[in-house]
Amino acid sequence: MAAELHVELVAADRSVWSGEATLVVARTTSGDIGVMPGHQPLLGVLESGPVTIRTTEGSTVVAAVHGGFVSFADNKLSLLAEIAELADEIDVKRAERALERAKSDTDGAAERRADVRLRAVAAG
Repeated sequence: MAAELHVELVAADRSVWSGEATLVVARTTSGDIGVMPGHQPLLGVLESGPVTIRTTEGSTVVAAVHGGFVSFADNKLSLLAEIAELADEIDVKRAERALERAKSDTDGAAERRADVRLRAVAAG
């Protein structure tokens, strides 16, 4: 078993994060999963939620991810998201306003997106 895995977090419009990690936690349609080096190959559908990456340097990277796919084989993890942004890129005030607006408009999808962004910031 290798001590690290290579991670690529890619959104439809850009590469969000790439590097070596010891653990990645993500939400799939089957539930939350944790992937460590040597994990069995997998292919899954990502749900909206925070993705947590524990780097080999000991730091933690958190991203808000909205939909997409996760794939793991040969110690390479690919997270291919429709939308993804790192927690430190998120404008908290803007996300809070979006959450309030979505609640008042009863827009469930927008409310979930704003909530995930705020949870990613809180976790990061």
